[in-house]
Amino acid sequence: MKFTIDTETNSLSTDDEINVPLFSKRGFEILSHLWLKVGWNQKYTYTFSWMGRPIIQLPDDMIRVQEVIYSIKPDVVIETGVAHGGSLIYYASLLKGMGRDDARVVGIDIDIRPHNRRAIEAHELFPMIELIEGGSTAPAVVDRVAKLVPDGARTLILLDSNHSKAHVAAELEAYHSLVSVGSYIVATDGFMSELTDVPRGDPNWKDDHPTAAAEDFVANHSNFSMVQPPWPFNESDLTENVTHWPGAWLKRDS
Repeated sequence: MKFTIDTETNSLSTDDEINVPLFSKRGFEILSHLWLKVGWNQKYTYTFSWMGRPIIQLPDDMIRVQEVIYSIKPDVVIETGVAHGGSLIYYASLLKGMGRDDARVVGIDIDIRPHNRRAIEAHELFPMIELIEGGSTAPAVVDRVAKLVPDGARTLILLDSNHSKAHVAAELEAYHSLVSVGSYIVATDGFMSELTDVPRGDPNWKDDHPTAAAEDFVANHSNFSMVQPPWPFNESDLTENVTHWPGAWLKRDS
């Protein structure tokens, strides 16, 4: 797609949209979408850490998760995919900051590398964290996670491991029953579908991505809906998240 940005006329044109006002809601949406693609290709999210641990997340998504965690005040946050452990430390720090020292963060990964495990276990917030090594959809792992969720607990679940449609679909089936009513299971990184034409992308991602699994899941589970969590503060005309997680938020309604 061809983009033309004219700062003299303050206009933006693409192949299918002509002379969009540059300083407008639509102008922002077009530019932020392109910025996300370029930033992903340049590994922008690989430049951040949280309290000493790398956190490979878009800062915009981190802030939106924070808004949800503060609203829901979960007793348990479950995340598949540990990597360096930055996200686990982030969730634990938010909960601790809310005075929820009794809350727990559960991290699941098929391979928790020894140096990452040592660093996570040495962290000040590790007493709030449970690490589980194993395939996220393995029955024994799912059962172990379920035993860490007390009856009546408020739970938030984030799926951030293998991002293939098939794997995310299996994770949704394995974990959705643990989501508390009013909370979410989040199928992250569906922006893959927009990265088929970037140098580090893959044409197969057009159909093989987490949002496709989330759409199928919602179509077959009437007690869940795909909905962007409301922004608790907004003094702009913008309405859509700048995100790597489009169509990710699946809310349990009943």
